Amino acid sequence: MMLSMEFLVASGIGWVTACGLWLLLRGRSFPVVLGLALLGYAVNVFIFAMGRLWINAQPILGDVGATVADPLPQALVLTAIVIGFATTGFIIELALRSRADSGTDHVDGHEPGQPGQPGQPGQPGQPGQLGDATGGQPAGGEGGR
Repeated sequence: MMLSMEFLVASGIGWVTACGLWLLLRGRSFPVVLGLALLGYAVNVFIFAMGRLWINAQPILGDVGATVADPLPQALVLTAIVIGFATTGFIIELALRSRADSGTDHVDGHEPGQPGQPGQPGQPGQPGQLGDATGGQPAGGEGGR
């Protein structure tokens, strides 16, 4: 059984896209950045593959009636590479800033299972929780009236 090149390219693009999406759904910043980069690569290969491979064709202008390769997919991919590089640099800077501000590299800013996270029982500063100075009453002491 022989596999066609179209099937192999389509499968490769599909796997790279699936891996990129899987990395995007991780809880840490660095895998999210890698997932975005992989998705960018998959889109670039897809656009480039849609432009076809021209054999013995001149790149832009040729003789009248001669086969000419389409330069648009190449220009789109080149532009996408430049934009993807700038976007990746910006996202890395955002991830580093988030790490510096929150002390963790989780995308939501909270380590799972660590005490002291909002929404967990026994957290000071939440009404009705242990360690709360108000004892569950809103500020004002009259029960909110």
